[in-house]
This record gives sequence, structure tokens and C-alpha cells, in this order.
Amino acid sequence: MGGVLGFIGGSVIDSLFLKKEEKIMMGAFSTNLLMLIASVMKVKMPVTEAKVTFVKKFLTINFGKKIADKAFKQLKEMLKQNIPLDDVCSKISESLDDSSQFQLMQFLYKLATIDGELTQAEQFILNIIIKRLSIKESVIPVVIHNDAILAAYQILGINRSTTVVDIKRAYRKLVIEYHPDKVAYLDEEQKKIKSDKFLQLTKAYDIIKKDKKFT
Repeated sequence: MGGVLGFIGGSVIDSLFLKKEEKIMMGAFSTNLLMLIASVMKVKMPVTEAKVTFVKKFLTINFGKKIADKAFKQLKEMLKQNIPLDDVCSKISESLDDSSQFQLMQFLYKLATIDGELTQAEQFILNIIIKRLSIKESVIPVVIHNDAILAAYQILGINRSTTVVDIKRAYRKLVIEYHPDKVAYLDEEQKKIKSDKFLQLTKAYDIIKKDKKFT
């Protein structure tokens, strides 16, 4: 995230504090940041494990584990609420310069595509955020396209230079590991995690097939 991470890691952390009753109190910027994250996460429900992990890591890096845990609880509540996106974007825009806003958009695109695809609904909400932040749309498409493709290769544990034969081999190996028939003995929570992973794999594989032009 570059500059925006530095901004978040500095002034925003200073605005966070815990009351005696151990409830997190968010500063104006950090609250709006969480609301912006929630607006992207809630487009596709239920939220995938990949998105949860990505956001938890982001919060932990920037706020520390204790505050991050509390911030994530607040984020989960935001996922149930209607988010005033116009107002949130206006407040974010006032706090970040153009460069940091663009870096923030890169983060949000990464969040949207971390589970292997970018749905039309996710694209729609990201386009709204772009317009509200007054970011030039002409600089976004390449970032979106490349992020989605690279995320797909990461999900399969390979890179873009991997041969088609090895791509198919990696996919078959992971499908066997995460196939619903192979995880039926696990508890419900673990089955949900494995099911999310299996869905990510199939979607990522479809993206890679289109990128490499094979069937």
C-alpha cells in the first residue's frame, strides 16, 4: 500500500484508543476506512475466507493484533449495515492526497479479487468509489485486470510462466485435496473453509484458462 499504509500506520493509529469497558473507539478516518472496506466485502456474501484473512492481516500490520481484533469485530457489524458510501468517500477524500487515494483503490481492488475473481457487483461498487474519490478511471483497468489474473495464479500456488501441463497438474492436485467428498469427515467450520478454498480454486482455474487460452 505504500504511502497510504504509512499514513494509516501513523496518524490513524494515534486516533485509536480503548475505553475501560474495552470497547474500541475509532478515529474518524479509521472508521471511514473500515466502512469502505466493509462496502467492498459485503457485495458478495458470505464473505470468503480469503477476504477475511487478507483484511485481518492488513489490520494487524497497521494497528497491532489487540486493536485489530476489536476493529475486525466492528467491521463485522458494519457488514450488516447500510453504508453511506457518498459520505464515507467524501471523508476519505478529505484525508488523503491523490496518490494515497490511488493506492487505497489498489488495496480495495486486491481485496475484491483476492478470492480469484471480480464479479460485476464488485466492479460496480468499485466504480462508484472511484468516481466519489475523483480518481481518473483511465488508470484503473490495467490494475484491475492484472490483479485478478495474478491472484488466480497465487491461489493455485504457481506463477504466470508455469507451463499448461504444470498448471493442470497443480490444479488436479489441489482439487483432490479440497474436493467436498474428501472433507466430509471434518466439522462444519473446517468444511466451510475447505469449501471456500475449493470454490476459489475452480474460479482461479477458469481465469487462468482464459489467460493461457487452453481448455
